[in-house]
Parts: sequence; C-alpha cells; structure tokens
Amino acid sequence: MTFTQRSALSRTGTNSSSCFTLSRIGIFLFVIAALGLLVLPVSAFETPESIVAASKVYVSNVVYDPGTFFPGDTGTVKVYVTNANTNQSTVVNHVSFGDQNIKLTSLPYDSTTNIGPLQTQSFVFSVEAEGRDGTYYPTFTLNFRDADSMYQRATVKIDNTPLVLTLVDKPDAYAAGQKKTIYLQVANPRDNAVNNAILEVSGQGFSATPAKTYIGDVSAGGKIPVNFTITPDYPTNVNITLKYDNGDNTHQVTLDLPVTFGLDKKQANPEISNVQVKQTSGVYHVTGDVTNAGLTNANGVSVTTLSPAIPQDPYKSYVIGALKPDDFGSFEVTFNANGATTVPLQISYKDTDGNIIASRFDVSISGAASDDKTNQPGNYLLPVTGLVIVIGIAGVYLYTRRRKNQ
Repeated sequence: MTFTQRSALSRTGTNSSSCFTLSRIGIFLFVIAALGLLVLPVSAFETPESIVAASKVYVSNVVYDPGTFFPGDTGTVKVYVTNANTNQSTVVNHVSFGDQNIKLTSLPYDSTTNIGPLQTQSFVFSVEAEGRDGTYYPTFTLNFRDADSMYQRATVKIDNTPLVLTLVDKPDAYAAGQKKTIYLQVANPRDNAVNNAILEVSGQGFSATPAKTYIGDVSAGGKIPVNFTITPDYPTNVNITLKYDNGDNTHQVTLDLPVTFGLDKKQANPEISNVQVKQTSGVYHVTGDVTNAGLTNANGVSVTTLSPAIPQDPYKSYVIGALKPDDFGSFEVTFNANGATTVPLQISYKDTDGNIIASRFDVSISGAASDDKTNQPGNYLLPVTGLVIVIGIAGVYLYTRRRKNQ
C-alpha cells in the first residue's frame, strides 16, 4: 500500500471518530431541551407580575359553624378569599385546611379555580374538633398556579362548658292533686349561641304542663326564664332535661327535682277571729273576721258552714274576696243547727296556681244570745207602763188647769 493510500485511510478513520463525538453531543442537548420543555409549563407562569398579583390576594373572613366547638363536635369552616387586584385574575389549583386538633374530614380543593379582579371566593371544609378545651390555630393553605403558596392561621376555640339549668323557685312542699308551679332559668355561658333548645319534663306519679317547652335560640351570655306546673299523685321525683344544638351536634343537661308532701311555709293562711254567735227565731247568726296570716295572697276567700249545720238565708255562705298577707275581711253566715252545740265553719280560698284550699274552724253555739226577747209578750210591759204614766200625768195636768180657770 502506498503512502497516498495510507493517508486516505487515515483521513477516513478520523472522520468516523468525529461523527461519533458529534452524535453524543446532540443526544445530550436533546435531553436537556426535553427536560426544559417538561419544566416550562410550571415555571413559565412565574413572572414578577404574577407574584405581585398573588400578593394582593388575602383571606378576608373565616366563619366557623358552630362558632365554638365542644370536644368531639363536627362542623364546618368557610374561608373567604378576596382578590384585591383591579385588573388581573388569579388562579388557584389547591386549597386545604386543618391540623391535628381541628381535623379536616372533607376533601381539599384540587381543581383549578379562577378568582377574578375584586372578587371574593369562598371555600367550605368539614372539620372535627379532636382537641381538648383551649384555643387552636389550624392552617388554611392556598396554592397559586402562578406564584408561591399562601398560609393563613384561623383561630378557633374548643370549650366543654354546657348550658346552665337553674331552679329559680319552687314550693316548699306539695300535696296530692294540687297544682304547683316550678320556675327555671336557662343560661348560656358560652361564647357562641346555641339553637333548638327544648325543655322536657318526665317521671312517674305526676302530670306536667307543659311536658315539653320549645325555647329556641339562646344567645351567648343570654338568660331565658321557663316555668311549668306539676300535679303530683304521691311523693316522687321530677326529671328535667334541657336539650340543645351546638351547630349540628346535640347536647343536654339534666336536673332532678324531688317532690315531697307537707305544709308549704309560703302559702296563704286564713285565720278566724272576733267570732260572735246570736240566735233569732231558731236561726243562728255567726259573725267574725278572717285574717290572712300567710306570706302569699289568698284569692276568692269564702266562709260557709258544714254539717250538722243547715245553711239558711240570707247568708248561706259569705264571699270576702282576695286577702293580701296581713289583710282581713268580715263575714256573716246564717244556719239552723238542729240542737247541735258545735258547728264547723269552712274557710276556702284559691292559691296562685288556682288550687282550692280549705280549712276548718269549730264554733260553739251552746251559749248563743237570743234576739227573740223583743217579740215576747213580757217585752211590752215597760213601754205600756210608761204610756199609762204619761197619760196619768197629762190628765192630772188638765184637771188642775181647769180648776184654776173656774
């Protein structure tokens, strides 16, 4: 092989090596270009203008329902996001909420959402309060398509304080078949209002009116008076239950009220005094005063007689009316007694609940003074004697005067 031929072969080997090197460089550049294309859809939107626009998007309000949670309550949180840009929209592609104490129970927002200029978009999440009593700061997360993410803490409180059911007033004692009123107060010491409050009365041995009372909403710090009546058949126990909703979560408090029979120290107490008994033609007349020695009003006070007395006109019974504490009224009753020496008087009145309460007072009639003396024949002796004396004196006077004139 000649020198010329060897030179040609040498050039041929050199060219092949150069082509291989260029091919390797081309493949490397192609891979870099491909990676650039894959990254481009994400990074190409991030411009100084989009970052400035995202900085004008903010959380304008956060609303929890309920406003304050009990431990274990479920509810919702609505987050309002406002775009303060006047001429540029912003695109959001992921929104979430919650932490380990306020747990997210619904799915986050993963679809792309456009918030127009000067518009507000709301995002609603379902959550569950898993923390104990205290104040918590779950995080609201919003990812922009064209900028970095935004994080906002939304304060919420977990409080296990229940509503308070207070017994305001009740009778000192009860009696079979007598209606009594129970006065209660429902108070809400929580920081949020509760809804659908219902008072229920249950138990055995009595009737209650009403057995169920709808109260409705009780505002934060609010107080609402509630009352009901019971008519017991025997000593028992009254179960009072207050149910209410905190958001969609039902809670309740209970109160037990013992019903014991005895004398009510506050009730009216009519007493009879200044009793006088007279008899006219076999009919007895009893007069006197009734004084309310109790602590409450006695309404519709009346006095009548019981057997063996037989009521007679004109006062078969006597109505005094209402007597305030320490007030009194007079009465008179008339009756036949059929030879009895003692006759019972009955004093009845109505208490504030409309119950008729009666008491008995025995009156002795054996020593009753009689008014019949004016109707007996001997009773005319004195007037007739006086008349005879007057006529005699007049005759003597006329006789003496005539003698003088003669």
